[in-house]
Amino acid sequence: MTYFWVKWVHILSSTLLFGTGLGIAFFLWVAHRGGDARVIAATARTVVIADTCFTAPAVITQFVTGFWLVQILHLPLHVYWVRMAIVLFFVIGACWLPVLWLQVRARNLARQAADDGTPLPPAYFRVMRWWFWLGWPAFLSVIAIFWLMVMKPSGG
Repeated sequence: MTYFWVKWVHILSSTLLFGTGLGIAFFLWVAHRGGDARVIAATARTVVIADTCFTAPAVITQFVTGFWLVQILHLPLHVYWVRMAIVLFFVIGACWLPVLWLQVRARNLARQAADDGTPLPPAYFRVMRWWFWLGWPAFLSVIAIFWLMVMKPSGG
């Protein structure tokens, strides 16, 4: 595959990753704010499926095509913007992996409350607080990677 096609796949997968992540966050947050356990359970179910079908493959594609581009361009990994993008990629992963578990947990807690006809338990709200706060460093890191890819700063 030529540089053009690898870069094209890299850009498309970054778009898919960012868009899906932002969409997932928006819909789960809106459902959460509504407070209806049935809506939350259904939304979280869809969110978990979307992460499995779209986000996870895009993450893998980003990793593979990113390193492939570095190889094609003969860039050393210690080039500042490449090194920082790799660090931020792992920051995102360190936030995203727990978020996956938290989404499954939120779905299960909401489904149980809906099935039992009871209010959402305190554990659900703890899960969603963690989900919310882990999302911010991941989101900001994605924005920073986009900036690095466009600006390619020499850094320090």
